[in-house]
Amino acid sequence: MAESGSEEKEPEGDGERRVRELVDELYTFRDLYFETHGMEEAGNRQRDLEERMQATLKALQEFEGCPQRKAHLLVLEGRALNVMPEYSPRAEQLLSRAVKLEPGMIEAWNQLGEVYWKKGDLSAAHTCFTGALNQCKNKVSLRNLSIVLRHLPAQEEDGTKNVLASVEQAKVAVQMDVTDGTSWYILGNAYLSLFFLTGQSERVSQQALGAYAQAEKVDTASRNNPDLQLNRSTLHRYEERYQTALEGFARAAALDPASPEASHRHQQLLSFLDRVSTMVQQKGKLKTKRLNAMVSSLVNRELPQHQGRSYSSPSGQPLSLSLRPLSALRPGPNPGLVVLGKVVFSLTTDDKVPFTFGLLDGEGTCVAVMVYNIAESWAVLIGDTVAIPQPLFKEHRLEHRGKKFAFNSVRVETPLVLMVNGKKQSASCQAAAIVAYRDPAASEERFT
Repeated sequence: MAESGSEEKEPEGDGERRVRELVDELYTFRDLYFETHGMEEAGNRQRDLEERMQATLKALQEFEGCPQRKAHLLVLEGRALNVMPEYSPRAEQLLSRAVKLEPGMIEAWNQLGEVYWKKGDLSAAHTCFTGALNQCKNKVSLRNLSIVLRHLPAQEEDGTKNVLASVEQAKVAVQMDVTDGTSWYILGNAYLSLFFLTGQSERVSQQALGAYAQAEKVDTASRNNPDLQLNRSTLHRYEERYQTALEGFARAAALDPASPEASHRHQQLLSFLDRVSTMVQQKGKLKTKRLNAMVSSLVNRELPQHQGRSYSSPSGQPLSLSLRPLSALRPGPNPGLVVLGKVVFSLTTDDKVPFTFGLLDGEGTCVAVMVYNIAESWAVLIGDTVAIPQPLFKEHRLEHRGKKFAFNSVRVETPLVLMVNGKKQSASCQAAAIVAYRDPAASEERFT
């Protein structure tokens, strides 16, 4: 895949044209690998790409004696080395020489920026991409600058500004070429960062998913991008679309078996669903005597105390709610209602999102309660009494690779809405969700 149709290039001779074709073919081989290879060969992709790169570099050697086009040939050799995900000192050396010989070469600055990115020098990468844009507006610099902006060291306020700027840069890149799947993918990642940074807005979530979908629609290579599959599945998991998340993690793992991350998240989610469904069905595996005591306490003492009690929203607005059993809930929001129950189990995942506990009501019904945006120190204990106003109720019925999971849950966006043992939760109980996804911080968002 050619990197940019918008970068200006000087006329090429036949020799250089053939060199450029060889490098373009190398990137096409990488990006469209699964167009010519089956999924069973995914484990050979990096090895095959390395061999193809070495063959390309060998072919470039015969053109080294062309001093009149030396800078252009240096860029092409550097670009060939840049096809691999790892930092290449040789590529940095070649591209640094190229920009000194011809400071106006946009392609050279973009390739050098990618090298610095892989090296972990974000400041130098930022300088390369902004410098290239000062010379000529082009989609490659725009979308690569979008990536860098999200990870420049900054205070909280500046971090938000950087992510917003990242979104804008990616938008402009898309506008320059709406058929470029890579630009759409990077826009999706920018929206994903914005989603977690600014309160998990449903609108921003849909923008991220829309950008990923458009990337796959316009570009065959995007459909086989394991990072896209991984990031989108991370968002699906956070929003509790577990069936779709499992399928996406599984596909990401199949596309990139050399990376353990997708496989780990796939297994992690399977384990989480298995634990939750088992614990809900078995009511925390508590003994019958203790369960009966909890139900008795609710029915005879605590339910009457909560009848007519006033509740408030996270903003402090009073809410007029009617206390109902869990069986009265319907899928989706349940405005005007509040449920009350005893905690019968709690569990967390490796990334601690969400904090999940089992809630048993006075009728003996048990559901999973999934709480987001919690401070690390916040938790509830078995035996605690928890009231949930306006519960968002969900029914989960899914099957994946022969395993079935079935349970009901209540999603809670912030612990501030909960009342635990009759007490409102303080502001210190809340913190922004931190969810790991495949991102430029580890040089895993690919430049092209």
